[in-house]
Amino acid sequence: GLPVLADDSGLEVTALGNQPGVKSARWVSGSDTDRNTALLEKLSTIKDRSARFKTVICYLENADAEPHFFVGTVSGTINTVASGKTGFGYDPIFIPDGHTQTFAELGMDVKNKLSHRAQAFTQAATFLNKRQN
Repeated sequence: GLPVLADDSGLEVTALGNQPGVKSARWVSGSDTDRNTALLEKLSTIKDRSARFKTVICYLENADAEPHFFVGTVSGTINTVASGKTGFGYDPIFIPDGHTQTFAELGMDVKNKLSHRAQAFTQAATFLNKRQN
């Protein structure tokens, strides 16, 4: 009977039919480095390296209520090599549109300003604030 807020995020790679998607952390067993290496290998002969990080948040007031969805995306491309030291997951291979460096090279301040999670949570917070007022 209580309100619930849930989210999931993933990396969608166009040439792979938007995989790994919500299975990004489980797509390949092992470490982030293992997953990055596997993705780079899959794309080694593919020209279309477009991708996007996507977060979807669902808010449900109660079991009988209609769900509300909030979506944040950051479009970009997959680099040909891993580069950079900050962040986690696919940050060393993802170059956001409008930039020439990976998230791992750009650093957390830039990543947080572009963040797909921040976009989705900002939308959810705005919605909840309007409901409360």
